[in-house]
Amino acid sequence: MRVCVIPGDGIGPEVLAAAIQVLRVVAPDVEVNEADAGWATFQRVGVALPPETLGAAREADAVLFGAVASPSHSVPGYRSPIVALRRELDLYANIRPTSNAQQRTPDGPVVDLVVVRENTEGMYIGRERLEDDGDTAIAERQITRRASTRIVRAAYDLARSRAAAGRANPTVTIVHKANVLRISDGLFRTVALEVAAGYPDIRTDELLVDVAAMRLAQNPERFDVVVSTNLFGDILSDVACIHGGGLGLAASANLGEGRALFEPVHGAAPDIVGKGIANPLAAIECVAMLLEWRHRVDAAQRVRAAATAVIAHGPRTPDLGGDATTAAVTQAVIDRLG
Repeated sequence: MRVCVIPGDGIGPEVLAAAIQVLRVVAPDVEVNEADAGWATFQRVGVALPPETLGAAREADAVLFGAVASPSHSVPGYRSPIVALRRELDLYANIRPTSNAQQRTPDGPVVDLVVVRENTEGMYIGRERLEDDGDTAIAERQITRRASTRIVRAAYDLARSRAAAGRANPTVTIVHKANVLRISDGLFRTVALEVAAGYPDIRTDELLVDVAAMRLAQNPERFDVVVSTNLFGDILSDVACIHGGGLGLAASANLGEGRALFEPVHGAAPDIVGKGIANPLAAIECVAMLLEWRHRVDAAQRVRAAATAVIAHGPRTPDLGGDATTAAVTQAVIDRLG
């Protein structure tokens, strides 16, 4: 198995080093090839996603991506490498599961949901411009029938597979803002309901994005699979991850036809870079997701079981209320793998 590892910026190299340690324990045949991308790469060579990195990602069986420290202001020539990778590899489905199985009290609600986000268009296509001598900024939003169809199908297929695994009352919640964005979100909603008609075994719900955000915050147990456009899905998935222990435990899969990229979603976290206290468990969950995608289910289950035990019993990094280091948590997972 060939894995392209792109550490990126900030704590990305730290957590991916931990993830690779775990991967080598359960998949000793793995071939790891490291490649550069990110803000530091841009500052060094003038491009955030070098052609050789894109080539390495295309040739690999899967990609593990660390983090990106994108500048908060406009920098000529800079484009987010993770957004570019999703588009170039056509990784159209971003899958963000959230579960509170490790944090739930015995009488608390069960949260077990997945946000499915369209990954290639919407507000993230990067078409922005200034007009009126720089006094007006305009951003374009693209919604297509093709992209909407395949992301909604991915959501319904996921709901069907979760039902087959024992999920009761499988439901897909379609999230949009078609009451205001009548053309763009109107098309997404129309296509989503057309696709839904082909899945009579799956219950369909729909919510406006502001209502969905409120209910995800207040009553996450009501959700099964949530599907939305790129920007809305990005925001909703971060709201949902609160119920799974926060960003330090949140992992995501970016899936296309025969291609996949896995990334923790916590970002570069510049305030803790080099301190050795970054939580590696989201990156380790990415390893489990990668193994599962490669049909190494037993190895994936071993990694998840070991990580779950560490979440329950420690050691824990500061974001989870402990004082352990990245290395200590990683070693604890490895020890539990036997």
